[in-house]
Amino acid sequence: MNDRPDTAAIRDGLGGGVIAVLRRILSENGRAYAWHYAITIVCLVLIGMTTAFVAWITRDVVDEIFVRQRGDLIIIITGTVIGVFLLRGIAMYVQAVVLARIGNDLVARYQSRVFDKLMKLGIGYFTEARSGHLSARIAENVNGIRDVLSLTLTALGRDLISLIGLLVVMVTMDPMLSLIVFSVAPILILAVAWVSARIRNVVRETVELNARVVGTMQEAVQGITVVKAFTMEERLGARIGAIIDDARSKADRLAGIIERVNPAAEVFAGLAVAGVIAYAGLRAVNEGQPPGATFAFITALLLAADPARRLGQLKVNLEKSMVNARMIYEILDMPERQSDRADAAPLTITEGGVRFEDVDFAYGDGTKVLHGLTFAAPAHKTTAIVGPSGAGKTTIIALLQRFYDIDAGRIEIDGQDIAGVTLSSLRGQMAFVSQQPYLFEGTIRQNIGYGRPDATDAEIEAAARQANAHDFIMEQAQGYDTPVGENGVTLSGGQRQRISIARAIVRDAPILLLDEATSALDNESEKLVQQALEDVMAGRTTIVIAHRLSTIVSADRIVVMDKGEVVETGTHAELASRKGGLYAKLNMLGAGTDPDAAEPIMETDA
Repeated sequence: MNDRPDTAAIRDGLGGGVIAVLRRILSENGRAYAWHYAITIVCLVLIGMTTAFVAWITRDVVDEIFVRQRGDLIIIITGTVIGVFLLRGIAMYVQAVVLARIGNDLVARYQSRVFDKLMKLGIGYFTEARSGHLSARIAENVNGIRDVLSLTLTALGRDLISLIGLLVVMVTMDPMLSLIVFSVAPILILAVAWVSARIRNVVRETVELNARVVGTMQEAVQGITVVKAFTMEERLGARIGAIIDDARSKADRLAGIIERVNPAAEVFAGLAVAGVIAYAGLRAVNEGQPPGATFAFITALLLAADPARRLGQLKVNLEKSMVNARMIYEILDMPERQSDRADAAPLTITEGGVRFEDVDFAYGDGTKVLHGLTFAAPAHKTTAIVGPSGAGKTTIIALLQRFYDIDAGRIEIDGQDIAGVTLSSLRGQMAFVSQQPYLFEGTIRQNIGYGRPDATDAEIEAAARQANAHDFIMEQAQGYDTPVGENGVTLSGGQRQRISIARAIVRDAPILLLDEATSALDNESEKLVQQALEDVMAGRTTIVIAHRLSTIVSADRIVVMDKGEVVETGTHAELASRKGGLYAKLNMLGAGTDPDAAEPIMETDA
C-alpha cells in the first residue's frame, strides 16, 4: 500500500557484492555502448603498451647511445619515442572523450529511469519520503553507475595492461630484481583488503548525510517566507549546522580510511626501490654489469607505481561508487504496489456514477480511517461530502483516484470495479482540484495546458476566463507566457488556485473532484469561481469536499461523515431540518440560521 522499500532485502537482491552489481550494470548498458567500449578498450590498451615501451627502450637509450655511443641510433630512437608519445597522447584523448560521453549518457539514462520509477510509485511512498532529501540523494547517487564503469574500464584496460607490460619488462631486464620487488607486494595487498572491509558503511552514512544537508537547504529555501515570518533563521541554522558538522566528521573519517592505503603503497615503493638500488649497485661494482638493464628496470618500476597504486585502490574506489549504485537500484527495484493488473481493462464511462461499497481503509501506520463506508454519487449530479476534521473526507478523493488501494470492499464507476481498470484510463476520466494548488516550472499557459495535452491556446484561455483567472493573467508581464516561478511563488494563493481550477476545466473530464477548491479565495473571487464551477459541474458527476455553505447548499446530495463512516445523507434542506443530526448541529455552530453565510461549518482533513 505504501511502496515503502525493504532496503535490506533489496540490497540482498542485488547480491551485495561488487561483481553482482557490476554484472547488472553491464547487462543493462553493455549492448548500447558496445562500440564505444571497444574504442575505449583499444585506446586504453595502446596507453598501457606505450607505457611499457617507454620503460623497455630505456635500456637501449642508456647502453647504445650513452655507453656504446652509437650516434646512428639517435634519430631512430628519438623518432620512435616521439611517435610512441604521439600515439599515446591521441589514445588518451580519444578514450577520455569517449568515456566522458558514455558517462554523461549513463547519467542521463539513469536519471530518466529513476524519474519514470518515481512516477510509478504510489502516493504512500512520497508521504514518507522527504522530497528535498530524495532529490539530493538521487543527484548524488546517480553518478555511481557512471563511476563504476569508468573505474572498471580504466583499471582493466589501462592500469592492468600497463602493469602487466611493465612487469614483463622488469622480468625481462632482470628476474632477480623482479623477485625482490614481488616479495614485498603482499604488504600493499593486505592494506587494501583491510581498508575495503571498513569503507562500505562509512560511505553509505556519508552519502545519506550529504543528501540531508542538501535536502534541508532546499526545504528552507522553499519555505523561506515561513522561515522569515517566524524568525527561524537561527534555529534552522543551528539544525543544519549540526548536520553539516556530522557530514564533515564522516567525510573526514572516510578520507582517513581511504588514505591509509597510501602509506602502505609508499612503504612498498620505498622497500622495492631501495632493494633494487642496493642489489644493482653491488652487482655493477663487483661484476661490471652495464647500467642499461638496471635503468630500464628502475624506469619500469617507477612507472609501475601509479597503475599499481590505482589498482590497489580500485576495490576501495569501487566500494564508494557501488554504495551510490546500490542506492539507485534500491529505488529502481522498489515494488510498484499500484501497478495495473495483468487483466486490467480501460475504464469505460457511460454515465459516470460512483459507488463506495463496504470500503475499509487504513494508512501505512495501521490507523483505520474508513469503516465499511457505503455511499453513492449519482451520475451527472453533485455530491458534497462534509464532516468534522478526521472524518475521512479527503481520503475518499484519494481512494477514488487509486492513490491508495483499499483493504476491503469495492469502489465502482458505472459498475466497474476500479481495482480492475488501468490507472491511466481511470485518472484520465477525472479532473481534480486540490485544496493545496501546485504549479510546475514553466509558464501560466503550460500549467493550465497540463490538464489536457492537446488543448489549444483558445481552450486554455477560455478555461482561464471560466475560472476568473484571465484578467489577472493579462496583468502579468508576459500574460499567459509569464513564468510562474517555483510552485507559483510570484502569484497569490488565490491566483494559484484559479489557475489550478482552469487546469481542471480544460481537462473536460466526465468526473470532477473538488477538494476545498475555493478555500484559498476571498469571498468575491469565491463567488465568481463558484459560478464558473457550477457551469462546469453541469452534466458531470461531481464530488466536492467543502466546509462553506455557499458550496454545499446547491449540491444535489450531501453525504455527512464522522469517524470514517456515513452518518447522514440528503439535501441541505433535509439535513438542516433534521433535529439532533450532525449536519444540523455543525450547520448551526458554523453558520447560525443564515443559509448564505460563508463561514466554515466544519474543518477539512489535513
